[in-house]
Amino acid sequence: MHTILRKLSALPLAVGVLAFGASSLLHAQNPASSSSAPASASTTQDPAQALVGLSKQLDGIKTSLTNKNTTLPLNDLRTEAGLVQQQANQWVDTLTPQMDGVQARLTVLGPAPAAGAPSETPAVSQQRRQLERDKSKLDGEMKQAQLLTQDAAKLTTQIAETRNEQFQTQLSTRNGTPLSIAFWSNLKQSFSEDSVHITRVEGLFVDGVSAAWQPPNRLPFVLCLIGALLLIVPGRWLVERAVLAIASRYMPDGHLRRSALAVILTLTVTLSFGVAAWLAYEGVNWNDTLDDDLVTFALQNVRTVFFAAFVAGLGRALLSYHHPSWRLPALAEETVRDLRWFPWVLGTAFFLLGVIEHLNDIAGASLPAAIATRAFLALLISGLVGLALFRVQRVRRTLRQDDEKAPKRHALWVGVLAGVAVVAVVLAWLSVLIGYIAFGFFISWQLLWVGMIVASLYILTHFQHDLFETLLSPKGRSGQRLQSTFGVAPATLDQTATVLSAICRVLLLIIAVGTVLMPFGGSPNDLFSHIGQAFTNLSFGKLTINPGAVFKAVVVFIAGLLIVRIVKRWLTEQLLPKTSLDVGMQNSIVTLLGYVAVVIVFALALKTADVSLQSITWIASALSVGIGFGLQAIVSNFISGLILLAEQPVKVGDWVSMPGVEGDIRRINVRATEIQLSDRSTMIVPNSQFITQNLRNVTHGNSLGRVKLSLPMPLDTDAAKMREIMLEALQDNHATLATPVPSVSLDDITSSAMTFTGVAYVRSPRDASTVKSDILFDILSRLAKAQLPLSTPQSMVIRNLGPLGEDSPAAPG
Repeated sequence: MHTILRKLSALPLAVGVLAFGASSLLHAQNPASSSSAPASASTTQDPAQALVGLSKQLDGIKTSLTNKNTTLPLNDLRTEAGLVQQQANQWVDTLTPQMDGVQARLTVLGPAPAAGAPSETPAVSQQRRQLERDKSKLDGEMKQAQLLTQDAAKLTTQIAETRNEQFQTQLSTRNGTPLSIAFWSNLKQSFSEDSVHITRVEGLFVDGVSAAWQPPNRLPFVLCLIGALLLIVPGRWLVERAVLAIASRYMPDGHLRRSALAVILTLTVTLSFGVAAWLAYEGVNWNDTLDDDLVTFALQNVRTVFFAAFVAGLGRALLSYHHPSWRLPALAEETVRDLRWFPWVLGTAFFLLGVIEHLNDIAGASLPAAIATRAFLALLISGLVGLALFRVQRVRRTLRQDDEKAPKRHALWVGVLAGVAVVAVVLAWLSVLIGYIAFGFFISWQLLWVGMIVASLYILTHFQHDLFETLLSPKGRSGQRLQSTFGVAPATLDQTATVLSAICRVLLLIIAVGTVLMPFGGSPNDLFSHIGQAFTNLSFGKLTINPGAVFKAVVVFIAGLLIVRIVKRWLTEQLLPKTSLDVGMQNSIVTLLGYVAVVIVFALALKTADVSLQSITWIASALSVGIGFGLQAIVSNFISGLILLAEQPVKVGDWVSMPGVEGDIRRINVRATEIQLSDRSTMIVPNSQFITQNLRNVTHGNSLGRVKLSLPMPLDTDAAKMREIMLEALQDNHATLATPVPSVSLDDITSSAMTFTGVAYVRSPRDASTVKSDILFDILSRLAKAQLPLSTPQSMVIRNLGPLGEDSPAAPG
């Protein structure tokens, strides 16, 4: 039982087999047996011996490549060369710190004494000689490792070119057509030999199963088979029901539920069948009872099951027959009904493809048998795809006749893919029938491969888009938490979701296109190698761009900006409000520290990206002449902004007045200052105007406002009574201050009126006009009660005089 538990504890590792399933698909025609990989570089191993071993291993790969009688597949040779390159790089990374340490110690010791100078102690001389020997040894080992890395890279490229040449030769080879008698007669002649080979493999398998049924292995064999059956039948059903229940209850309504369900259903089908196949293999080979060739055959078929289940799971998730409301593509019910079993049939066809190919390899099938097998598989796969396209077209033609159920027009790319698939099906059948079986098999395989990639890209694109839209939605729980924690604006969340979704979509598209265009018979390592070569070591002058370093720099820059934002918020909300600094000074400190912190973060990002200022000096030199005049005003405003923050002639909250502008300063930015005018609009003023022009800061020295009002009164007015009324109105207003004391004075006496002037102070100049209006209303009310009229303007009366200067006679009564 302990052995059973130990074996089953490795079950999670079986999930990793899914990653290798893609590699088996890429070379299904010529599956490579797993080769033993050399151990990775270890610091406890002698570097010189390890590098010699890697050099011998690389020479062996070269010998195998030049030997035409070798039986090793080119994929195995390429993988082995890649491992040599990887280990050589590991040794370079291991030896570099040691070299730096030795060089640092030599730097501390300094240069050797010159001739005629006092000699150093023997201990220092001995230490210097030892360090120089170590440096020389490490330098030689590093150069050897770098040369091995370059040789392995060149050899990898050479193997890839050789494989492509073989593949092109294979495609252009014309075999016998299945319509000819010679094709079947050759197959009949080799049938007896192939039967012997198949019987040998069958005997090995029967012996393995018989050994697994023996008492020491019977219990784990039975338990593994039961576990496999439970995974396929009730286990998958229970997992799917649990996923549906959890998604319906806990996942928010929207598109994310549909796309996430498609991903989960695909993984459920893939893992249930794949892990079941792995359990069956473990049960048969519990105590390593199988032959080595049979172990290779079984592991290849396990990988084939993983990918065949992945193909079936993709189709099942896209069709979503049992849950139409959660279906991602807009498919008619009639179409889904006709294609209901197509994913399972296609997955079975792929499984059959892999098993037959692997069986031909392990049994050493004859050339006619291999050709006939590929012809059958090519016709089967392309025929299934053609049948599916025919059914879809038939359903659409039927629905077009019914106006109520007329299907929606599909996207352009869907029509293009369908047209290409139809041409590929016809071309595959024609190629097989005229004798170009390898070419027809390649087209059929590419139909299955490209269809899988497009379906995966479709689901993953929708999933990542829906995921970002849900997580960063301003109305969602996570979006609200981001807003409350980091103070992120809702519009920023929407923009971030859109940008991240676009970046992921581009990355997925690059990977998909790179996978489709990858040389036939490649592996996943080839994919990332081709993609990496396209974007690695891009250079602009002396500036070299490394995508990995750029990605790290972007991460450092974003993390630094988040930290700066958190620190600024802590200063604004927690630390500075507890000090005696006014609001304007607090804002200036936070803004200035923010600018300095952003510069530091930018410098750290450049350092992470391995970009030095010397590398970008040529860019600055080239651009300085062209944009120097354009940047002059920007630099002037920037320096002026720093002066405003440092000297603070104005600060946030001040009421300033300058030609054409008067209002409150709301924000001092790096280039301009925002001033809110009396009509609540905002004026953007360049910072340089605050330095070069005359500026009146109303609240700079004294924040109090003055209310001044003048009232003309008739000459016969009781001056003392008038003074008392005005003084009471000034003092009784709640907005006026007791200190300085309000005052009323007789300002002027003319021939027609006396002018009384009242002065009071309020807390802010912004309140002066409002308080003045309130006081005037109050004084008018008091004057009305006291029956004291205001002075009125003098009027001029014009009278008509008679000819003698007398008044004209009155009109008759």
